[in-house]
Amino acid sequence: MSASAESAADEPTSISTAKIANDTTESREEPRISVSIDASTQEYPDLELPLTAADGLIKKPFSRPIDTAKPIEPPELTPDQVAKYQSVLETVSSWMTLPESPAKDASTTPVTDEERMYLTQGTLLRYLRASKWNVSEAVNRLHGTLVWRREYLPPLTSDYISIENETGKQLILGYDVTGRPCIIMQPSKQNTETSDRQIQHLVFMLERAVELMQPDQETLAFIVNFNETRTGQNATISQARQAVHILQYHYPERLGRALVINLPFIIWGFMKIVSPFIDPITRDKLRINVDPCEYVPPEQLMEALGGEVEFEYDHSEYWPALNALAERRRQEYLERWVKGGKRVGEHDNYLRGGPGKGLAATESKSGELEEKLQALAVDTIQATDVQTPADAAPAVS
Repeated sequence: MSASAESAADEPTSISTAKIANDTTESREEPRISVSIDASTQEYPDLELPLTAADGLIKKPFSRPIDTAKPIEPPELTPDQVAKYQSVLETVSSWMTLPESPAKDASTTPVTDEERMYLTQGTLLRYLRASKWNVSEAVNRLHGTLVWRREYLPPLTSDYISIENETGKQLILGYDVTGRPCIIMQPSKQNTETSDRQIQHLVFMLERAVELMQPDQETLAFIVNFNETRTGQNATISQARQAVHILQYHYPERLGRALVINLPFIIWGFMKIVSPFIDPITRDKLRINVDPCEYVPPEQLMEALGGEVEFEYDHSEYWPALNALAERRRQEYLERWVKGGKRVGEHDNYLRGGPGKGLAATESKSGELEEKLQALAVDTIQATDVQTPADAAPAVS
């Protein structure tokens, strides 16, 4: 299978910004812009981040995908699906308070700006797809995720998680052929005893990978390398089930591809135990013992995975660089959301610095177009009401 084998079938159904926002005909006809990023605004020279293997010995995450990595353009939604999206948007926009935790007797507090910012157009659509377009289920799942995030995420600081990554057992390094950020897991580098913090470590890296996503991208890739993994270094069955639950319920439709390589025979039994807890759509994205170079450009793939990147993990360099890059992206994302009017349902492409317009801008343009069309309709009606001499009825003889 070649890199070109990545097809639209791998991506969940989505919708263009223009379709939902009733954008103007002019904006719909604009050519799609690829994910080639302006280095002056996206590479952050002060962070001194590499781009490819050509940059020599790599100790930091890559700043962005290579120019040939292009996201898969998703199909547009049906009118019925657009209507369901609008229903979810209306409901979540009305939320004023949320429970502080999943506990039944938890007190409620006002919805924060950060929580409203989380409810982007893309997020609502992902939850709808994961709920098979059941509006009430999507709303309930969104509510559950916001409450879960309130309790689960705040303790996960870079300092708290740091010890888990001292050996580089998880990396965000490189982007696949469609521009998905790659989370690389290396069980052989396990350095801590079984604990909740190991699952928290995974969630922390998921959050950073989402922050590093480029415009037009909403999925990520997992690469799990079992090379040199010994008994006792793998996650327990309980941890695997917990991780799958978090991924499916709180990061739905985020997985674009999962590669498991150097999988020893003894681990196959473990995979069979975990497999029933993975939904069929997710299982279809899994590839076992394949060549990663078919999915990730070799110039952004580490040598240990068959690529060209000479990578050396130095926690004192990689960890601060990863968190600085994520923080920079997070601040830019926030600034765009504030500039756009702090809207629930904001366009993800706009928030990630893409060429797409924000929600307020598209609503303004579509409103102007509607006024023009209404004026045109009135003019047309008035014109047809005026009879010309040729249209006048003949005189009665």
